[in-house]
Amino acid sequence: MREIPSRKIVEAIARGLELAVRELPQEVEKALRDAREKEDYLLARASLEILLENARLARENGLPLCQDTGIPVVFIRMGEEVRVRGLYAAVEEGLREGARRGYLRASVCEALSRKNTRTNTPGIIHLELTPGEDLEIFLLPKGCGSENMSRLAMLPPAAGLEGVKRFVVETVLQAGANPCPPVTVGIGLGGDFEYAAYLAKKALLRPLGNPHPREEVARLEKEILGEINRLGIGPLGLGGRTTALAVHLETHPSHIASLPVAVNLQCHAHRMIRMVL
Repeated sequence: MREIPSRKIVEAIARGLELAVRELPQEVEKALRDAREKEDYLLARASLEILLENARLARENGLPLCQDTGIPVVFIRMGEEVRVRGLYAAVEEGLREGARRGYLRASVCEALSRKNTRTNTPGIIHLELTPGEDLEIFLLPKGCGSENMSRLAMLPPAAGLEGVKRFVVETVLQAGANPCPPVTVGIGLGGDFEYAAYLAKKALLRPLGNPHPREEVARLEKEILGEINRLGIGPLGLGGRTTALAVHLETHPSHIASLPVAVNLQCHAHRMIRMVL
């Protein structure tokens, strides 16, 4: 049994949150640069230039990529041979510390009273047990502009994959410029009502543009991405061929009588960091 001191969790979360809100993952910046080179619409190219310049300035000056520093979403994959005393308390303390150190905007409030918690916590924490002694943490600061454009539907099985594609593309079309495109599209297909939404958020953890290991799922991702980018919404909603940088889809078996599908959108600033302790 491997024991990890809770203080180590606190420090890792605090440091990771500061980095996540300031620095885009390399593959996201690369995708934005590649999109810029492919754009033949001048306004779209100019918009992508601005997004890349914003990323550079944030990284070099230690400033958040966006004024909406998000509600912190934490995915933890913990080996069954790992022990942490007070894991959830350590994660929350790390989130509070990271927000304080990074001077992050306090964006979290009580659901009923709307009273601000003033600490940008509590976060949303998902824990998954895995074999072994590894502890893997993903931090996903999730902004409201993209999160509010997400949708879930309980489709009838007769809708088939064409119905799934239609729902996803319509979701992006209705969102328009609101989620600050080019977006990353997380899709959860199957499970039940709440698990489809969980899968859609989890899909965003995959390194940008890495296709699903199952060939039929990867093919569906590619088809949906092509349809989305033919919508013409473009960077920041100003037109162009790059409405989405990637489509990531995760699946799970479902009841024979239902076809749950959830879409979780992420803005151009796909802020995410992975840490292994």
